[in-house]
Amino acid sequence: MSQATGTRTNENKAAIFTDAFSSFAVNDVQKAKEFYTRMLGVGVSEEKEGLSLKFSGAGTIFVYPKDDHTPATFTVLNFQVTDIDKAVDELTSRGVRFESYDGELKTDEKGVFRGGDTGKGPNIAWFKDPAGNILSVMEGM
Repeated sequence: MSQATGTRTNENKAAIFTDAFSSFAVNDVQKAKEFYTRMLGVGVSEEKEGLSLKFSGAGTIFVYPKDDHTPATFTVLNFQVTDIDKAVDELTSRGVRFESYDGELKTDEKGVFRGGDTGKGPNIAWFKDPAGNILSVMEGM
């Protein structure tokens, strides 16, 4: 974990936190480990309480088991990429299935919402992990 970047907050109080991380639940830790390592190529280490997903320069995401897990209806993890089409093509070749949406966030035949190309947000494509958690690859954020 990294050190606090400042020693004072806006109210001139001493910083309390030295780091932060995000976490989310899955219903099967072993399926999650296989998906994140083999399908996505993420560094994963097993911890007593779950999995740590390791990202260079971006910290750690903790994944924990929950028997009655219900997937969130929103994106729980975004992966930044420099080229959305290359990322989608590569992940598709590994067996990742991208979501298809209509309406305001209409995706193209590859599953990409081209917001960056139209000035309506980033170029982004959503997919799910084995537990049904919504993930994305996002270009240029």
